Amino acid sequence: MACPLCSLEDVLTHADHFECATCGNEWPRDAPAEAAPAEVARVVKDANGNVLADGDSVTLIKDLKLRGSSEVLKQGTKVKSIRLVDGDHEIDCRIDGSAMALKACFVKKA
Repeated sequence: MACPLCSLEDVLTHADHFECATCGNEWPRDAPAEAAPAEVARVVKDANGNVLADGDSVTLIKDLKLRGSSEVLKQGTKVKSIRLVDGDHEIDCRIDGSAMALKACFVKKA
């Protein structure tokens, strides 16, 4: 049996319901296996715990070395008009005309 929310098979069985050990989703035992719960809005938070949204401006909280390059993005660099995406790096943006992907844990809301 797989979790209807995250589709992983790490499911705990209780007397009256099932619980996903990975995402914490709970559903009743009598629910059909293919019934998926309503879409859960994804919440992305910055390093300070503030909720980020598309179009926000953020500031880097530490120097970030660019992979495959000797360049460094300096702490305090302001990034405007971010776009939230799914995946390992939650933020897509442009810095000095170059497309970048950032993790939310390295930025704070400006």
